[in-house]
Amino acid sequence: MEPIRKLSRSIAGKVALVTGAASGMGRATAHVFAAEGAKVAVLDLKQDRVDAVVAEIKAEGGEAHGWALDVADAEGIVRTAKEIEAHFGGLDILVNNAGLSTFRGISEPDYEDVWSLALDVMLTAHMRFVRAALPSLKKSGEGRIVNIASTEGFGATPGNSTYVAAKHGVIGLTRALAVELGREGITVNCICPGPIRTGITAEIPDEHKEIFAKRRVPLRRYGFPEEVAHMTLSLVLPAASYLNGVAIPVDGGMLVKNA
Repeated sequence: MEPIRKLSRSIAGKVALVTGAASGMGRATAHVFAAEGAKVAVLDLKQDRVDAVVAEIKAEGGEAHGWALDVADAEGIVRTAKEIEAHFGGLDILVNNAGLSTFRGISEPDYEDVWSLALDVMLTAHMRFVRAALPSLKKSGEGRIVNIASTEGFGATPGNSTYVAAKHGVIGLTRALAVELGREGITVNCICPGPIRTGITAEIPDEHKEIFAKRRVPLRRYGFPEEVAHMTLSLVLPAASYLNGVAIPVDGGMLVKNA
């Protein structure tokens, strides 16, 4: 019999870039990765919020450095990727997490402006970060890309077509790049969170959250950012070397119930 292969479940020493890392799922992911020994590049829109997360991670004994960046800034993405590589000496893991809420009805006057913003932040930025990080991910030998989409990437909510289009695009981009980059040893996968307690859902009253969860989610509750972060961690482990091109719902079973 062949010996059992010893596959590493450690990301200690790996360099990970997390966008939208100052709150919600991005912040949780940055903390989880740092706790596992990764060196974390924390990216978000406002420097003070970035600095706060970096300080939290360092206080817990982790290693992190922060950059303020509007992910809709194409030149800024290229510049920041170079700065991250120079600071940490490389890049092994890219988590495209940055997002925002963009509810707009198709007939509203500013719909096209919101459409452009949604795609710039939640789809085009993902592609640009992949392009900017690609030389480093190739050098890594175990490059990992995780794109954060949504269960809205599998369906739709009325009045949310800008967000829905972006998230469907993220799943498509993930699948296409998994096929294209697999030959380089780089895996590309996607997390599709359902109802999670984040800044985007913070304005929903708790009683409405409870009603929705009991009606739609088999686990009968909203999820926590850390639960998404740990699934993201699972996708970037060296041992996850044959998982490629998947879109994984983290939704308490919501999609299964409503299939």
